[in-house]
Amino acid sequence: MPEPELSIARRVREYLDGQPALSDALRMGIANYSAVARRASADLGIPASEAVIAACRRYPRGRGESARAAGIRRVARKSRIESRTKVAAITTRQGADVLQRLGDVVEELLDENSLCRLIQVSSGTVIIVDTDSVPRVVTQLRQDQVVRVRKDLVEVAVASPESIEETPGLLTLLTGILSAKGINILEALSCYTDTIFLLDEDDLTAALSVLSRALQ
Repeated sequence: MPEPELSIARRVREYLDGQPALSDALRMGIANYSAVARRASADLGIPASEAVIAACRRYPRGRGESARAAGIRRVARKSRIESRTKVAAITTRQGADVLQRLGDVVEELLDENSLCRLIQVSSGTVIIVDTDSVPRVVTQLRQDQVVRVRKDLVEVAVASPESIEETPGLLTLLTGILSAKGINILEALSCYTDTIFLLDEDDLTAALSVLSRALQ
């Protein structure tokens, strides 16, 4: 027996209430209703239908724009997108001497104004550098310390005003938008005013397009 439309609308509304990235995107008018409806249908285990799409279209109405969504919109409009190609990510194992071994080459790269980011994770370190710098980094490490090297990636950074530190939700929103577009995020970090994504090279054009629309 088909589920009543009112029941579907309620379930979709409750689902969206618990999905900040999707609900804020709907309120900001940057979401694709059909894509959101497909995501909601899949997560709720109900067939995709016009009733689900209608519930997504009605969601922002009568609720106004939340204070958080308004804050995110203000920050987004003042943000800009920067991109860098030919980026590599080197993942190393946890080790007391890893950072010691990297000290000299990191200093050299920074002196040359080359890309160099070190991200400590629970099981090791991720080093983000230009693809051309990979041999210089890898030769400083023992072979057993290098877990994986990914080359020819792209880095997309959203540079925002300092007010982003008091405005929660931008990373969640941007991550949700990229995921909804089917873009695989290899690495994501938010530091000070920058929200940075590491992506496959083939996803650069789509990522720039969807993020540009989100920041309008």
